[in-house]
Amino acid sequence: MEKIIQHNSNKVIIAENLTKKFGNFKAVDNISFEVERGEIFGFLGANGAGKTTAMRMLSGLSIPTGGKGLVAGYDIGTQTELVKKNIGYMSQKFSLYDDLKVWENIELFGGIYGMKDNEIKEKTDKLMQVLDFESERDKLVGSLPLGFKQKLAFSVSIFHNPQVVFLDEPTGGVDPITRRQFWELIYDATSRGITVFVTTHYMDEAEYCNRVSIMVDGKIEALDSPKNLKKQFNATSMDEVFQQLARKAKRVDS
Repeated sequence: MEKIIQHNSNKVIIAENLTKKFGNFKAVDNISFEVERGEIFGFLGANGAGKTTAMRMLSGLSIPTGGKGLVAGYDIGTQTELVKKNIGYMSQKFSLYDDLKVWENIELFGGIYGMKDNEIKEKTDKLMQVLDFESERDKLVGSLPLGFKQKLAFSVSIFHNPQVVFLDEPTGGVDPITRRQFWELIYDATSRGITVFVTTHYMDEAEYCNRVSIMVDGKIEALDSPKNLKKQFNATSMDEVFQQLARKAKRVDS
């Protein structure tokens, strides 16, 4: 199947009127946006706002009810396997195997991504050094602290150097120091040209993104850089921006 030609090769994600229904309920309601290559794009909102549902469509795990989208140049409705080959994905729940050693997890996923054995070995050795994991190399993943697991899961999700990596609430439950370390890994990934699409309900993490969208009840209610959004809403923090949008949505519903 041929790759769909993008009008602009710098647009790694294009969503047009993307919709997902479950019965009569619209979990994602007609959203449109674009993401630039190498950008950190924050997908923000409260739990239940539709963030994870939208991400699952964009990563080829769920077919849209309506609208269309391209990820890495492939149609998310008709070319899901090609989408999956060109992305990394780190789920909200820890996605590696607790009963395998650290190096065994890396080797396993390297093989799944179609990498060659010598490339896997070389990149595994380098990754252990970057993460300062040499002493954890032969430990079972299940024995590692949560922060170590999260950093390892992210590193494995970009091990094959995908065009885009989708991160679903990647810092949930970890301490502030580990959260900052995790974001350093994200910055390093974007410096290598990997686009990062991250969902989070931590509004302070919005400040780390190039641009953010804020979802409320399945719709994108705001989209811009954190600086511009704070100026637009006359707010001193992204949390204030979000609270204003949430109050506005409640008034409309009532």
